[in-house]
Amino acid sequence: MGKRKSSKPPPKKQVAKLPKHFDCPFCDHSQSVDCTLDRENGKGTAKCRVCNAFYVTAIHELSDPIDVYSDWIDACEATR
Repeated sequence: MGKRKSSKPPPKKQVAKLPKHFDCPFCDHSQSVDCTLDRENGKGTAKCRVCNAFYVTAIHELSDPIDVYSDWIDACEATR
């Protein structure tokens, strides 16, 4: 007697990856802002490669590059 064929396992769900490069709010170049996280010192830095504008903010262990960028955008809107 033969065995029954087992069904294939369901396909894995793909997790959406968060971006690490963003658009600059000052010079409007796309994908020119790089966000780096220095977890040892608790600082996150967003810097534009074109116009050299930068922003530094405090981070914690759950912070991502998009959090640093969104803090920068919020600070820009608060000054207007």
